[in-house]
Amino acid sequence: MTNGLRTVSSLKKFLVLALILPLVAACGSLGFGNKPAEAPRPVVQAPATPTKPQPVTDPSKRDTSLFYTPKSMEGRNIIRVALLLPFNSPRSETRQLAASLYNAAQLALFEFNNPDILLMPKATGSEIAARDAASEAIREGADMILGPLFAEEVRAIAPVARAAHVPVVAFSSDSTVAGEGVYLLSFPPEADVARIVDFAVLNGMSKFASLTPQDVYGARVSAAFAKSVSDHGSKLTDSASYPTTSIEAMNVPVQRVAHYAGRHADLVNKKAQLAAANDSAGLKALDNVDAIGDLPFQAIFLPDGGERLRALAPLLPYYDIDPRKVKFLGTGLWDDKSLWAEPALEGGWYTAPPPEAHEQFVQRYTGTYHSVPPRIASLAYDGVSLAVALSQQPAETRFTPETLTHTDGFAGVDGIFRFLPDGHTERGLAVLEIHPTGAVIIDPAPVSFGVPAAY
Repeated sequence: MTNGLRTVSSLKKFLVLALILPLVAACGSLGFGNKPAEAPRPVVQAPATPTKPQPVTDPSKRDTSLFYTPKSMEGRNIIRVALLLPFNSPRSETRQLAASLYNAAQLALFEFNNPDILLMPKATGSEIAARDAASEAIREGADMILGPLFAEEVRAIAPVARAAHVPVVAFSSDSTVAGEGVYLLSFPPEADVARIVDFAVLNGMSKFASLTPQDVYGARVSAAFAKSVSDHGSKLTDSASYPTTSIEAMNVPVQRVAHYAGRHADLVNKKAQLAAANDSAGLKALDNVDAIGDLPFQAIFLPDGGERLRALAPLLPYYDIDPRKVKFLGTGLWDDKSLWAEPALEGGWYTAPPPEAHEQFVQRYTGTYHSVPPRIASLAYDGVSLAVALSQQPAETRFTPETLTHTDGFAGVDGIFRFLPDGHTERGLAVLEIHPTGAVIIDPAPVSFGVPAAY
């Protein structure tokens, strides 16, 4: 393949290029098309859906006369890629997110400049709208569907796409919607968990604690963390969860994990003993101490981000979980510059896609649209890049399960990834350490999948 996202194969020959090409595609210097004279403009409204689609009676036998072909593309062997995004969501922030994803998809289309790719955006915003949009896209000849974003919409379109033998590359991270023709191009939190536990164990840690939010994400990563720790033969000594309703609600769970009551009582007893022995030096040494005794764990898992993590992190040293003695571990939610200034997180480890390529994507997006893209905008960019890459394959094998689940995988702006036969995604992640000046890679992301997928 010469364009778009590259497959990860023939490693000695071009794996490094596979990782670099998306970064320099805009320059057109390595065989990619040049950017157009006029850069794509930001989307401010959903692309209109002309009419409400009629049901597809037999999707597997589509009427090619109904396939959508712009006049400018007549006579070409068009590869039609539908992009389902929640342009019609009742929530303004969701509509803006949809616009950003669409902008990223357009950016990829312009940078890789394959004249045979037709991007067909379709508006969703509900399960019914998603199903109708998928039906319309299929009737208009979609060879692949990118999106939707939300799990309930993915569930709604899956039977329609499956009946038409059209693969779906969705942006949801809900693992329950994967499989039977639905592939998740997302950041599965289980991958974050497995990577950080692997790295911690390799660095001599065998006893862990977890402190997780009481929400769907927290329950999911808590279960994954417990399993990963157990799979390594390590021990989860303590776990607690905290309500997400207020900062005050975090105190009791933190105290519980910190064994604060018992350790504080030990301090009181120790001071009493030192006072009885007239040991003024010993008492002075405990002036700024609120608890004594070692904790039963070497690392604590804190899978939260943003304002909640900034509120939670200082509570740990306040209740004598010392980050100089206990390693703080996080997920991709820590990949946030606003967290670097939090002293309690200094030295903490978290996992994330390799940052270099993503940062250059952000720079190109910002230069084109004059706004910073949301973190997941890169999914739409890599989705279109994937379609461009696979468009180089013969039509009969282009989007088959065998091609999509090739064990070598693909390389994009968020590093290497591959789809597994059950529709889940395996990604190559880096481990980073937080410092006041920024996050530093301490274990690079892999540049290839060294072993075949498990199944």
